Amino acid sequence: MTTPHDTTPQYPFSAVVGMDDLRLALLLNAVSPAVGGVLVRGEKGTAKSTAVRALSALMPAVDVVGGCRFACAPDAPDPGCPDGPHGTGAAEERPTRMVELPVGASEDRLVGALDIERALSEGVKAFEPGLLADAHRGILYVDEVNLLHDHLVDLLLDAAAMGASYVEREGVSVRHAARFLLVGTMNPEEGELRPQLLDRFGLTVEVAASREPDLRVEVVRRRLAYDADPAGFAARWAAEEDELRRRIAVARELLPGVTLGDAALRQIAATCAAFEVDGMRADIVMARTATALAAWAGRTEVLEEDVRQAALLALPHRRRRNPFDAPGLDEDKLDQTLEEFGADEGTGGDDDPEPDGPDDGPGGGGPEGGGRPPQDGGPDESAPGPELPHQQEREAPQEQPAAPEQQESGRTPEPAEQSAPGAGGEKAAVGATEPFRTRRLDVPGLGEGADGRRSRARTAHGRTTGARRPHGALGKLHLAATVQAAAPHQRVRGRRGPGLVVRRDDLREAVREGREGNLVLFVVDASGSMAARKRMSAVKGAVLSLLLDAYQRRDKIGMITFRGAGAELALPPTSSVEAGAARLEQLPTGGRTPLSEGLLRAHEVLRVERMRDASRRPLLVVVTDGRATGGPEPVVRAARAARLLAAQSTASVVVDCEAGPVRLGLAGELARELQGTAITLDELRADSVSALVRTVQGNRKAA
Repeated sequence: MTTPHDTTPQYPFSAVVGMDDLRLALLLNAVSPAVGGVLVRGEKGTAKSTAVRALSALMPAVDVVGGCRFACAPDAPDPGCPDGPHGTGAAEERPTRMVELPVGASEDRLVGALDIERALSEGVKAFEPGLLADAHRGILYVDEVNLLHDHLVDLLLDAAAMGASYVEREGVSVRHAARFLLVGTMNPEEGELRPQLLDRFGLTVEVAASREPDLRVEVVRRRLAYDADPAGFAARWAAEEDELRRRIAVARELLPGVTLGDAALRQIAATCAAFEVDGMRADIVMARTATALAAWAGRTEVLEEDVRQAALLALPHRRRRNPFDAPGLDEDKLDQTLEEFGADEGTGGDDDPEPDGPDDGPGGGGPEGGGRPPQDGGPDESAPGPELPHQQEREAPQEQPAAPEQQESGRTPEPAEQSAPGAGGEKAAVGATEPFRTRRLDVPGLGEGADGRRSRARTAHGRTTGARRPHGALGKLHLAATVQAAAPHQRVRGRRGPGLVVRRDDLREAVREGREGNLVLFVVDASGSMAARKRMSAVKGAVLSLLLDAYQRRDKIGMITFRGAGAELALPPTSSVEAGAARLEQLPTGGRTPLSEGLLRAHEVLRVERMRDASRRPLLVVVTDGRATGGPEPVVRAARAARLLAAQSTASVVVDCEAGPVRLGLAGELARELQGTAITLDELRADSVSALVRTVQGNRKAA
């Protein structure tokens, strides 16, 4: 989908209220596309898509070869362009395209499609360009980029790395240039991005709705005015839009003359090293961003404030060591690093003994001065365009006073030992042990769910296991099977030349086997029998490790906890493993053990999920010591609930948390009722000797 074909005027970029960091990041990419795009993270309803779509109207027009479907530049056409070779035809000027990649797009829609039948019978490369070709020299926008299927992510990574798209089909190859500005938006609650794709975004910005009533009123007022009269609203902001275009053009002209001195480079390298980012891409992106910041401010030299702002935009998504780390930077550490290495090189280390503060003089607080303006209630709505964003000061968390009972005892307990509100011996949450690499838990049989990395499944990618007639559009061609099907009919079809006469009925597509992602539903015992500090800490560490494994294998996850009088759906099935880790961290313990309630709640959740997505197979992971003490006849009711799950062919594994020299083996009995497998915490580790060659046993036969 390309937005230039839409006749409705876009919401003006300059009319977006607030969101200074987002507007600045987008404008820097307009000044210097080499920065590498923007990832916009934020809650739903924060105008992420509105701001991104408005950017295309500010981008300068591009010159293209007339009639070229791949947007070749007239002065340097792609020598391998499928529409080439290009002569000296007249150039055409067109607006910069913004191409939207739908989350559910097919592979052929993204990279283009070959007419296999004509390629085999006529030797003709009949190629229909895809979205990557449309986005060349423009913007590729992916809304909800974290929900993009893995095979599309792989294609995006290849194109972003090589600047070209390759379509390979059984020896027939087409290549075309594909250099684009990648912009994505996402809601972190719905899951995180793969690290490889995350690193491909030059900058990242966190956005959230303002809590200031006046700003919220202004947002609503402008949106209603736009919806009532899009053309009139756009006309009222035309002058501000023209001013932004002018500033972008001026900054682009100034950009080649901006000097990035050794002192600034040293600060960039020291900052990346201090925050332990992987690879060298962060250094390069920071350098390009700092240069663009200087050009946007109308300067020809990169200053320390440019380096600082570049770090705040380019590093937060690169410093995450695992998916449970919250993005962001320690700004105090950043300032210390810049001061230390700036002083060594004679920048930012003058002899002024006065502490740093807002610069009220000429140039302070604006793009030209590059200063850090004081925080106010919101952006200056009368300004023609966004300036450098206000930096929000972070307040240090204040110490919480000890509870009265702690004060009376005269002892200050450790944080994990502090009592939480509630009765029944409930204890506050304890921390988890360090996560470890777990063995893979598979669902038996052969599924057909979404691509992932856990259980065997028929997928669009993977090793070829056979051939079949295509159902609908042809997928991956199985060349040998196609030739074998067409060969007996060549004489009847009057074949005379070297080409093979192929009909539609001869085509065969490859049947492939790969891995699918599953729904991993955790049922965690949080009762008093699990409440010993070291024991619950180890249990949380195990669940955290399984969550990390689910993240890496592209699973959906859900979490049910049971204690006291019932069970709670702590986390509805989601792709956000980060949300699961947060719920686990806050999990208190105590009370009786209503095991049957936890299993019955799991049965209900799985029933609803089967209606939503029947192809995604569930894996039930019950983390418990097997005790059942809640409600009437707790053991009998728990056994009935387990048999109910087994009757639904639910693949199950029970992680046995029983500890101590005397073991009752109750978790093993539960696993037998579930027709699943019981493993101990030690066996869960991938490097454990006792975990060798064990798989989840279910009552579902292999397909």
